[in-house]
Amino acid sequence: MIRALHVLVLLSLTVVFPSYADRAVRQYAAKVETSSWTLDPQSNRLECRLIHQIDRFGEAQFSSAASNQLNMHFGMKMRMLPDTYAQAAVYSMAPKWMPGTPTRLLTKMKLQRQFQPELPKAMAWTLLTELEKGLWPTFQYQDWYNQNDTVMVSLNTANFMPAYQDFVDCTAQLLPYSLEDIAFTILTFQPNSHKLTPYAQGRLDQVAEYLKYDNELSLVLVDSHTDALLGQTSSLNITQARADKIKSFFTENGIDDSRIEVTAYSEKRSIAPDKKLLQGFNRRVVVQLFKAP
Repeated sequence: MIRALHVLVLLSLTVVFPSYADRAVRQYAAKVETSSWTLDPQSNRLECRLIHQIDRFGEAQFSSAASNQLNMHFGMKMRMLPDTYAQAAVYSMAPKWMPGTPTRLLTKMKLQRQFQPELPKAMAWTLLTELEKGLWPTFQYQDWYNQNDTVMVSLNTANFMPAYQDFVDCTAQLLPYSLEDIAFTILTFQPNSHKLTPYAQGRLDQVAEYLKYDNELSLVLVDSHTDALLGQTSSLNITQARADKIKSFFTENGIDDSRIEVTAYSEKRSIAPDKKLLQGFNRRVVVQLFKAP
């Protein structure tokens, strides 16, 4: 009886995927009793990652990053990278306890030699919604070494919902801007003052918040400038004081002092003529963020 059931399951696969009926099928999926979905403990306000381990194959990962636009990404981390250029068919399949639910082709995923495969935002969201419905996203492709084998990789929906809710909560807390939005930030000051303009203070708050979470940034460069109306000595003093104030703001917000480099240029690098309407552009501090090469 058990052997007959095994044959029946295999036959059902060949009916669903007729183009592979003459090939053996190697299937990879987490067992129902050990299926694991976890929110990566390294997730924070810069990036959230939802991870699913696939027995003997690798892992699947959904991720969303801090940005001024909604985003989502899906990637497979295969233990053995593709060794050819091909496509994997992506299906939505029902587990055995949901009989009668048809298998649907969702998309095709590119397989590129020595690269981990991935899917863009719209399809990543689609896979999540299929999992939310209790269905198994399944990837099917021809083995690049054994031409007689078809490989099927499934995401098991067991234990999905609790981790998915944590992931959704995490994405709701992502910063609404990315590194590219703040990597070069110009802070302007009120005339003859160490006080930032309201807009500049908001930008500084964004930079400080980002720095709390991104430990890969190796250098925060603070360059201070002013206009030529105060005289060289006074200009140098005020630019140094402004730069030091920005540095103190960062350190008070938990940023390591060793990551911050301060330079006061006085009026040496003016970007606008010192006319009444334009001199404010020269009263500025430029904050630049750099990652280690």
